[in-house]
Amino acid sequence: MRRNVDTDAIIPSREMKRVSREGLGEGLFANWRYADLATREEAPDFVLNRDRYREAKILISGENFGCGSSREHAVWALADWGIGAVIAPSFGEIFQANCAQNGLVAVVLPEEQVEALGAEAGRRELRLTVDLGACEVQRIGDQPLPFSMKPREREMILKGLDPIALTLNEHAAAIEAFEKRDFTARPWA
Repeated sequence: MRRNVDTDAIIPSREMKRVSREGLGEGLFANWRYADLATREEAPDFVLNRDRYREAKILISGENFGCGSSREHAVWALADWGIGAVIAPSFGEIFQANCAQNGLVAVVLPEEQVEALGAEAGRRELRLTVDLGACEVQRIGDQPLPFSMKPREREMILKGLDPIALTLNEHAAAIEAFEKRDFTARPWA
């Protein structure tokens, strides 16, 4: 497993030429996924090019995943590829916040557990489920691995809300009361 995978490795800047989030998965890990960038010939030794991992929904990585520049495109590329969760011992702080704001689950587990999951996934097909409601990584026939997440980030992902929608949701009654008072005081506005 790689450590310190920065946002430029997740999606190089030359891959961010789209006006939409759709299609960004094509540039995901482009420098590693492609033996020839011009023809998009796949590098056979890159893990996500192997049949067993091509449809993976959960990515397991080493520490400090998503470090580097604030590049929301990195999260968009992962999501467009089909990744719904990343499990790592730590994340770049801005990347982790971008994950929550875009519905991607960033699971922090102790390094030993992440390394064990990575080793197991390398030996055989590993079926994992991230249960965000229970804050657990679940494995068939094994004990769940608990994790914690900031309550606000967890709520955003569970409810499918961005930070603005979550704030509006949390303060709906106060906003409605203000609008009524304001209309009474300034009906022309």
